[in-house]
Amino acid sequence: MSEIIPLGRWVDQSVHYLLDHDASTFDSIGKAIESFAAMIEHGLQAIPMWALMAFFILIGLWRVGWRFGIFATASLLLIWATGFWDQTVVTLGLTLSSTIISLLFGIPLGIWTAKNKHVQMIVRPILDLMQTMPAFVYLIPAAMLFGLGRVPGILSTVIFAMPPAVRLTSLGIKHVNREIVEAGQAFGCTSTQLLFKVQIPNALPSIMQGVNQTIMMALSMVIIASMVGAGGLGNDVLASIQRLDIGLGFESGLSVVLLAIILDRITESFGRSPGTAPAPRFAGLRSVMRVRREQPAVAQS
Repeated sequence: MSEIIPLGRWVDQSVHYLLDHDASTFDSIGKAIESFAAMIEHGLQAIPMWALMAFFILIGLWRVGWRFGIFATASLLLIWATGFWDQTVVTLGLTLSSTIISLLFGIPLGIWTAKNKHVQMIVRPILDLMQTMPAFVYLIPAAMLFGLGRVPGILSTVIFAMPPAVRLTSLGIKHVNREIVEAGQAFGCTSTQLLFKVQIPNALPSIMQGVNQTIMMALSMVIIASMVGAGGLGNDVLASIQRLDIGLGFESGLSVVLLAIILDRITESFGRSPGTAPAPRFAGLRSVMRVRREQPAVAQS
């Protein structure tokens, strides 16, 4: 089959050109990312298991409720009992590293796209490409430029997970009530004050939804990144596929699912707007009792 446009060959030549002329630059970037990821991973591993469990359980009790606290306790104990605690901590470290980098670039880019239509026109198709390109494709150039290990896994995860942060940040800034913005301008806010004191606080629920989606996509991509040596639970998932080991695949996959649910529920709770707090417990029962108490008084009158 003849190619009219040899696009694949051009991309391959571009990657090899970068390797031949800018290898030192990629080495520096790789060392910086490796140091950052290692710092987070070693920091998590230095925390005693019971302390890390207690942290997630207490956060769950505070932000979600006692039912989720029980679920988080049972889930973390199950991960520990099946012997996947160390791999889960490594996966958590990779997810946090990728998420932090994604948010450092994604949130400012989302704010910029919300304020500049020309930037939005350029960024939007790039985000579409980043989200729709098969995840495995990102691993190839990342592995060629940075070798095997955590760095290509984190970089491919950042590319895959950053679009929700950009889109939802931009959406939140755009949908801030115009009257609130005009009131801030009327009180003499500068553009910086208007952004940090008016727009971002009102767009925070949407921004936190972007953070939530970024974490979920980063966790899914970190598992795939085990193909280039990223480590964590992805190694066990990959090993189960290679060996056709159903038990190992189920146990490692279950650890991924439980970690994803815990992270999802906790981060989702921070995205609730102040006016959408859950109703008090037994509120319906109390209203029924109040109505019944009021009925005799009405009858007597």
